[in-house]
Amino acid sequence: MMHGSLNLSSPVLPHADLHPFELHHPVFADCLSDHVRTLLEFVALRYAKHEQRELIDWINTERILLDGVPARPEQCLMAGQIVSVIMPDHWEDAVDTQWHKVWENSEILAVYKPALLPVSRTTRNLYNTLIQLVRRQTPFYDAHLLHRLDTETDGLILIAKDKASDRKWKKQLDQLIERKLYHAVVSGHPEWLTNEVECELSERVDSEIRSQVYVAGDQPTTLHKKLRWSKTAFRVLSREGNTSLIECELFTGRKHQIRAHLKSLGHPIIGDKIYAHEGYFYLKRLDTTLSERDYEVLQSTHHRLTAVELVIRPDPDSPSIRLRLNPI
Repeated sequence: MMHGSLNLSSPVLPHADLHPFELHHPVFADCLSDHVRTLLEFVALRYAKHEQRELIDWINTERILLDGVPARPEQCLMAGQIVSVIMPDHWEDAVDTQWHKVWENSEILAVYKPALLPVSRTTRNLYNTLIQLVRRQTPFYDAHLLHRLDTETDGLILIAKDKASDRKWKKQLDQLIERKLYHAVVSGHPEWLTNEVECELSERVDSEIRSQVYVAGDQPTTLHKKLRWSKTAFRVLSREGNTSLIECELFTGRKHQIRAHLKSLGHPIIGDKIYAHEGYFYLKRLDTTLSERDYEVLQSTHHRLTAVELVIRPDPDSPSIRLRLNPI
C-alpha cells in the first residue's frame, strides 16, 4: 500500500493448473460440541445444502480427507486437525486470499480485505471470497458481511460472527459505523487542498457501462434511472509524480460514490477501469484479457482505493473505537 510504488505485476487470471481445487477447514476447539463431534457432523454443518448421503459418499470416495488421509464419516475430530474437501471438476480465479483480523468483540470481526478479493460469490468465484474464507478459516462458520467493498478496493470491513449478530447490527449500521475514511491515489494534482462534493448520483439508461454512476447535476434528465443524494469530503495528503494521494470521508454510502465524485472533479482514481480513460479498459475487458501494456497505461492492476479507517461504536455506553490501517 505504498503511495509511490505501483504494482504492475501480471493481472489475475483463471488458474489452469492440473491440481484439484481444495477447501481446507481447520478444526477449532470452539467448533466441537455435543452436537458436532464426528467428521460427518462437521461437514454437514458447513455444507448444509448437500444431503447427508451425498456427504457420506464424498467421505467414502476420498473427496473429503482428514489431515490429508481418508477417514470414516463417524470418526471423531480433535482440535487442530484439518478437514479437506476436494472438488476435482471445479476451478476459480486465482485471487489474493491473505485477509487478516484487525479487531473483534463477541459479535463482530473487523478484517483487512486485499484488493481483487471479492467479498462474496461472483460468476467466477464461489469459495475464494472474503466471507467464505472467514467461514472456513475461523470458528465463525455462519459469519455474515455487515457491509461491502468493491472487489478491487482493499481495506477495512466489518463482519458479523453469526446470524443473530448480523440481524442485530444490520438494523443499526448507521449507529455502529460513525466514520469511514478512504485513501485514493488519483491522476493529476488538484488545485485545491480540501474539497467537498454534494450531489445526486444516478445510473443512466444510455450508459454503455451498466454499472457506472454519474453526477446528475442541477438538472437531471429522464436518462437518469434513480437519483441518490451523496456527499464526500476530500483532502490532499501528498503529491508525487503525476499522482496525488487523497483522503476521502464518506457521509453517504452510494455505489461507486468516491470513484464517481473524483472523476467529476477531474481526478479519477489510478487503475479505475470504469471512471478513468472513459471506461475504455472496462469495455475492452468484456471482450478480451487486458494486456501488460494495458495495465501500464492504467498504472495498476486494480483501482487504488483503500478503506483505511473505521470509527465504530458497538457499545453505546462506551467510547467509540478507532480502527485504522497503516498509512499508504
